[in-house]
Amino acid sequence: MQYIIVLILLFVVELVYFKIADKFNIIDKPNERSSHSQVTLRGGGVVFYFAVLAFFVHSGFEYPWFFLGLTLMTVISFLDDVFTLSNKIRLLIHLVSVLLMFQQWGLFDLSILWILLSLIVVIGTINAYNFMDGINGITALYSLAVLGLLALVNFQVNFIAPSLIYYSMIGTGVFGFFNIRIKAKCFAGDVGSVSMAFIVLFMLGMLLIKTENFIYILFLAVYGIDAVWTIVRRALKRENIFQAHRSHLYQFLSNEAKKNKLAVSIAYAVIQFIVGCLVIAVSDCSATNQIIFGVGLLVGLSAVYLVLKRSLIKKYNIQ
Repeated sequence: MQYIIVLILLFVVELVYFKIADKFNIIDKPNERSSHSQVTLRGGGVVFYFAVLAFFVHSGFEYPWFFLGLTLMTVISFLDDVFTLSNKIRLLIHLVSVLLMFQQWGLFDLSILWILLSLIVVIGTINAYNFMDGINGITALYSLAVLGLLALVNFQVNFIAPSLIYYSMIGTGVFGFFNIRIKAKCFAGDVGSVSMAFIVLFMLGMLLIKTENFIYILFLAVYGIDAVWTIVRRALKRENIFQAHRSHLYQFLSNEAKKNKLAVSIAYAVIQFIVGCLVIAVSDCSATNQIIFGVGLLVGLSAVYLVLKRSLIKKYNIQ
């Protein structure tokens, strides 16, 4: 019953936000780097935050440092959606938010080297997750795939409060109802993609700490392959890797190859879910077998990715 109530409340929150966004002109206008062709409401992903807020209240304020970090991350991302803030301000708040998450993880017992390395990885992953939000359905469907994998592992490992995963899935489903369409009612905006990245990384970090098994990082393998190889290509071309662009594989497929955007989003989510199921299957194997599996998976995915992307670049004469 509680999940039905949360579902209804989050639908109300989303509809109220649409009224606010429409009144204050919080919209995405298509430009040369966009993958959409019509004006669309931005920031619908704010419902992800309210889903976690519902959990936070219902659970008796569990994971307070994480929630405080998420709140800061959500606020700064929403303001950036509305006003376009300085990169320095955003990075500072991202840094504080991630440090609060580290406090929740109990990471400050580790050496400063591990903390610095974790900072780079987490902040980089959050920004990569944000850059991957470029076509209808991709953030919602991919996040549901990852949350579903985390829920499956949680049945076995019990690394986090189950309702946090379920509330997050409900919030993602509500957003998806308005976004997983040929003509989306809204986009996630930075507030959605960044907050979802923060939520997913918190859960994934809790899993890694509980199991001490890094194989679960591959729950983000598909996004990781696209993000890393896109950065490499742009760096080789001496482009500003922090500037908005349309050079991810999913963008080439959607824009240049004219593939159905929802089909592309579904493909990313399905492939990630299959990869995640394989990860779960080998998670009890020896460390050697896990390393062989992980390296083989990443090499194989990279090979398929690079061949497909190269063929698209040649076929459509993409610069």
